[in-house]
Amino acid sequence: MRAFRLLIAAAAGLGVAAYAAAMFLTVADVIGRRLGAPILGVIDLVQLCVLAGSWLAIPYAFLAGAHVGVDLLVESIPDRFNRALRALAGLAGALLVALILYGSWGAAKQQMMFGDVSQQLGIPILYYWVPLLVGAALSVVAALITVVDALADHPDRNPELNAE
Repeated sequence: MRAFRLLIAAAAGLGVAAYAAAMFLTVADVIGRRLGAPILGVIDLVQLCVLAGSWLAIPYAFLAGAHVGVDLLVESIPDRFNRALRALAGLAGALLVALILYGSWGAAKQQMMFGDVSQQLGIPILYYWVPLLVGAALSVVAALITVVDALADHPDRNPELNAE
């Protein structure tokens, strides 16, 4: 489990780096346009970075318990019931993301078959599907880890603190 936690944390780091790249590309393009030298294909690159950033960060949100919850209700529920609800939510999350992964895999296979490319730079559209597929697969694993953590005697939802 520790290896999966580290992999999920690394994917989140790549996701944050992708967001930073999107930001820097956008700022550089705005400055470049003012100087008469815009960045060619900035839209293609920023779209790829934002997509990668979001899908690679989602698994970490599962592990960190960072999804939306109503603290007033969650904290007032007895621990045993709270853990059961978190396990159930983890199972539901894993199922949902598994369905997303299944549907996305079919769409990605179509992109491989047709060989579509982005409009400006000609980036294969399949490259846009790779972070989605990786993020969805890691999200299934992360959601299942939260189920195991919720059912454990002392659940720990923080990946940095859990050194199994």
